[in-house]
Amino acid sequence: MHHEIGLISTIAVGLAYALIGGYIAKRAGLPPLVGYLLAGIAVGPFTPGFVADSKLAPQLAEIGVILLMFGVGMHFSLRDLLAVRNVAVPGALLQIALAVALTWSATHLWGWNLGPSLVLGLALSVASTVVLLRALEAQDMLESASGRIAVGWLIVEDLVTVLILVLLPALAGLLSGQSATDHSTIHNPSGGQLLLTLGIVLGKFVAFVLFMFLVGARLLRWLLERVAATNSRELFTLAVVVAAIGIGFGAAELFGLSFALGAFVAGVVVGESDHSHRAATELQPLQDAFAALFFVAMGMLFDPAILVREPLRVLVVVAIIVLGKFVATFLIVRLLRHPTGTALIIAASLAQIGEFSFILSEIGVTLRMLPAEGQSLIVAGALLSIALNSFLLYAAKAIQSRMASSVSA
Repeated sequence: MHHEIGLISTIAVGLAYALIGGYIAKRAGLPPLVGYLLAGIAVGPFTPGFVADSKLAPQLAEIGVILLMFGVGMHFSLRDLLAVRNVAVPGALLQIALAVALTWSATHLWGWNLGPSLVLGLALSVASTVVLLRALEAQDMLESASGRIAVGWLIVEDLVTVLILVLLPALAGLLSGQSATDHSTIHNPSGGQLLLTLGIVLGKFVAFVLFMFLVGARLLRWLLERVAATNSRELFTLAVVVAAIGIGFGAAELFGLSFALGAFVAGVVVGESDHSHRAATELQPLQDAFAALFFVAMGMLFDPAILVREPLRVLVVVAIIVLGKFVATFLIVRLLRHPTGTALIIAASLAQIGEFSFILSEIGVTLRMLPAEGQSLIVAGALLSIALNSFLLYAAKAIQSRMASSVSA
């Protein structure tokens, strides 16, 4: 009897390759995410051997995005952001602007227009939450002053990216893009049409947020309390998964927003509840598994031939992420009158890109605002910047310790 096993084979082989790649990366002193991305390249259409289902992989990746964004929302802390707002808010906004400007300068020489340049610049400007938190934990710096500022800085970047996820589809026409549902050519709208479109999109976003905090929060709190009272671990885990995926789906179907955005807001709401710690703990294994599938799916989009075909463009992208963002962040933190050691740690921890960059690239490709080459450049930049980040952060910490020792001596 023949059965359709595309889903099973994609999950089984994807996770197996992710395990092998993650193990090798960890043994080499690199973050497992590097191994996951390499695993995706191995099972992708651009390399020989097994090729995962190109239709199922993006859907599995979407579940990974939902769970990742739900986790980001649960870890969002307005209190932590307010504690470092004087440096995190202006610093993150200025660093994003500088990264976009650097990218536009480079892509202008490549002959790209504003739309692709903006999407690529935004993707290169935002650091990975997963990479930053795990890197700071590995260096035992998560609770340090530098670590708290870096996390606050990242929260601002995440919030800006969330806003971009809301506005980008509405701006697609103006930036010579196409909508996700209409693949015909879209002419640039007039100023009035653009303002109307932006107003509608922002209105839906505000309506969704208000609904979640006024109604959804009470319903979620009631649901979690009732399920928690059963003392059933599996039911509680199921309730959290339903909240993450169900609200993400509801945001897309009822409010016309993205799955990722709905899951992020749901995570923020759950994070404010009395069951936030248990929800984060119970969901972590499932998040880890689907996050691995997400990075595998992103690796599948990478065409290794670009390293031979466009090596200079890859180097430029890596230079913007690792050098450009590092220098910009370091100078911004110093201008805001923080110590050199603190500036080094913050700059090093943010000199990488990850999941939000991939989400932006996916939306950019869907809206026809970013070419496939741009997506490959983002994956290449993520691979190399994540691989270099742990070493860069280790060097920054060593320099900070040496400076502190010399001052105390």
